[in-house]
Amino acid sequence: MTKIKDIGFHGHQRKNFFEGWYYKIVLEESNITLALIPGVSNSTQDPHSFIQVFVSPQMIFKYIRFDHNAFSVQEDPFKVTISNNHFSLETIKVDIEEDDFKINLECTISNITPIKTSLFSPTIMGPFHYIPRMECNHGIVSMNHRVNGKLQLNNVDYPIDNQKGYIEKDWGTSFPRKYVWCQSNHFTNESLSVFLSIAVIPMIGFEFEGLISNISFNNKEYRFATYTFAKFNIETIDDHTRIITLTQGKHKAVFKIHSPSSIGLVSPKQGSMSDMIKEGLEGTITFELYENESLIIMDVGYHSGVEFSGY
Repeated sequence: MTKIKDIGFHGHQRKNFFEGWYYKIVLEESNITLALIPGVSNSTQDPHSFIQVFVSPQMIFKYIRFDHNAFSVQEDPFKVTISNNHFSLETIKVDIEEDDFKINLECTISNITPIKTSLFSPTIMGPFHYIPRMECNHGIVSMNHRVNGKLQLNNVDYPIDNQKGYIEKDWGTSFPRKYVWCQSNHFTNESLSVFLSIAVIPMIGFEFEGLISNISFNNKEYRFATYTFAKFNIETIDDHTRIITLTQGKHKAVFKIHSPSSIGLVSPKQGSMSDMIKEGLEGTITFELYENESLIIMDVGYHSGVEFSGY
């Protein structure tokens, strides 16, 4: 069974803390992109657990609250449980009915692809992994995997037959005050998966712009990050489009990110789920990767998750 660093819970005996796991599934034939975020807030004012549900392009969003005690995490093998809903590396089971909204999901996960790790870089955060109590920590659980099962959404059945999925997570006190994030594994080239995040990171009285990006292609991994001395440039084209260029040694990656629509998701502020971010699940990422100025691959990713916040 696959073991992934930091996939478990970090908030034991921590106040004003949040933790959430992000599961994304694309039902391509049904034209549905589904994001599920099980999580917990250890806010002193409003402790509770939750599941956020985002369905696109239907633009359905629900924030389902649960009692704080409904949340538990099993570490080995990993499983998050919130009431009668379960999330692991092998299965997802969700059964929620609230007002006029109903979702029932049962599916299996196979062939997960975690990122490469080392003592220097045990997670996507690299050596920053070792710094305690950062404002926001990020983890990549699986860049790409297969999902099979069935989804019932508002009494309509949708099959999930060998579809693609993605898993990541966040924990800490608050989301960064300024960041950009994108992810896609729906390219023409089946082996290509990309993730990118740039954020303003506070640390010991000052702040800096941190970059983390992982590109999986043809069984190789290309890592661009602040801790690998990569550089980045962000060009704002319009409200919906950014061009981000990453450079590191002999490699260059170009992300043209377009997000035509977005919806408000609930986000943490000092551990309380009281803030809001905008996310789209129908973005496109026109991606180019170069080595010594020679193009390695150019492809377009669809059903891309995109967030622009301040950039």
